[in-house]
Amino acid sequence: MSQPLDPASVEQLTKELDSDPAFRLARNAVTTTPVDQVALDRDVVSGVDHSMSHLLDDWAATDQKKSGRCWLFAGTNLLRVGAAQRLSVKDFQFSQAHLLFWDKLEKANHWLESILATADRDVDDRTVAHLLSTPAEDGGQWNMFAALVRKHGLVPQRAMPETQSSSDTGAMNRSLSRLLRRAARDLRGLAADGADETQLQAAKSEILADVQRLLAVHLGTPPQMVTWQWRDTDREFHREGELTPQQFAERYAGVDLDEYVCLVHDPRPTSEPGRTYTVEHLGNVVGAPPVVYLNADIELLRRLSMESILAGEPVWFGCDTDRMSSVPLGVWDAHLYDYDTVYGTKLGLHGLDKAERLMHQDTLMTHAMLFTGVDVVDGAPTRWRVEN
Repeated sequence: MSQPLDPASVEQLTKELDSDPAFRLARNAVTTTPVDQVALDRDVVSGVDHSMSHLLDDWAATDQKKSGRCWLFAGTNLLRVGAAQRLSVKDFQFSQAHLLFWDKLEKANHWLESILATADRDVDDRTVAHLLSTPAEDGGQWNMFAALVRKHGLVPQRAMPETQSSSDTGAMNRSLSRLLRRAARDLRGLAADGADETQLQAAKSEILADVQRLLAVHLGTPPQMVTWQWRDTDREFHREGELTPQQFAERYAGVDLDEYVCLVHDPRPTSEPGRTYTVEHLGNVVGAPPVVYLNADIELLRRLSMESILAGEPVWFGCDTDRMSSVPLGVWDAHLYDYDTVYGTKLGLHGLDKAERLMHQDTLMTHAMLFTGVDVVDGAPTRWRVEN
């Protein structure tokens, strides 16, 4: 039976709190200072060491600014390591705006196909409602990055530089979302009226023409050819002439994206280790291999990441970055904040384990980055360098 909040119990607890010196100290501190500063564990901070036994990065950091393109930046940052070596230059960047344009256009097509596939369901169906809530997100996965590079190639950043909207995608995404939701209404209406596949695809093509125009307004038009020339670190000049984005990717990315596997650690009882998993309606390029995750033990992920760095290759990874991190200190540490002491209850490591956090919607992957260094002691990784 449901019970209302008991005023007498609230009053009693208030009296107990007022008589508790630890509570009064925490209240006085947190009402005048951000709680993360109060909870910051000074013992952990004083033990921070940024040195690494194995370090790869010797290049300028990139900046996604006010956008959700972390997965594209992490992907192009991984590929630029080999590109800089092949070009004999100290630093190099592929165009992130180029991939953003194609990702948005491909995602719009993928999303509209999902709308058509669910057109026979009620608009308040959970899947349809989810699709309508997220028509134009920036985020993505490794398989989606690989699909874009395979189909649309790569260009140097100077061939399609950043724009205001690539660096701050909010306004573009709002306009695109309105366009796509209107399109969903129209396509669902056509389907309800008995339109056949040919008619539905024709209507979708008209919608995609509007999407492409909107994206070109915000991001510019991707180049069909790149005239490529550069000067290397020895001051020697090189001229390659004209290359398509696909040719540029093949020549300078230098890796077979089909050889990469996305490993995850999902310890929930329902997620069997050694099996692959996917997410319905997640993707961008229709017809490309689906987004697939291979569930593996966390120690295997650590070992393979270490071995990759020791072999000279950074590692694309994603995690929940909203926990136990300090941007000013440049630190992630599971013990960085002592929330348990501040609040007098179990909020830190003593609250939920990883499986419980996943099951109760307390965590999810929020950001993609690169491992570019590792500190190895007695053959085991002890800490990691992250290019954010």
